[in-house]
Amino acid sequence: MRVISGKYRGKKLKEFNLVTTKPTLDRVKESMFNLIQFDIQDAVVCDLFSGTGALGIECISRGAKKVYMIDKDKQAISIIKSNLINIDGEYEVIQSDYLDFLSSNIKFDILLLDPPFKTDYGLKAIEYVVEHNLLNEDAIILFETSAEKEFDFSHLPLNCIRKKYGTVAVYKFTKE
Repeated sequence: MRVISGKYRGKKLKEFNLVTTKPTLDRVKESMFNLIQFDIQDAVVCDLFSGTGALGIECISRGAKKVYMIDKDKQAISIIKSNLINIDGEYEVIQSDYLDFLSSNIKFDILLLDPPFKTDYGLKAIEYVVEHNLLNEDAIILFETSAEKEFDFSHLPLNCIRKKYGTVAVYKFTKE
């Protein structure tokens, strides 16, 4: 796994095997970043369910203003910190449950969600962020999940598009 683009393009990132953590495939990551490539520069980003930190580090590499990398797993936090060695930028690595972190009421320009596929954490996070107005004006949410799983987001005041990449689906949300 490597950083795809930007200042740290080609930097190799450490991975690990946990039942609750799966890395985003490079082709899916590249497709995700194609959806937001012009929105990352100077953005405040939250990489919730950060895992190895690959999505957050990609944002740092592409010029994000600040990146929050959140994971509740102690081993994940250790890998993220290891992957951030020699990475300059403004970022915070926080070991926390996702809802506990979101309750800090930090507002974002980009929210990256890659929760464990067999959970409803992504939906709960999106609902929480909308309910508590944690999105800046032109904010974007990217939510990666299993392509087998269909979600109904019609109750949310968000525009939504869904892209399928093999066994993975990525939802992109913007404010209405």
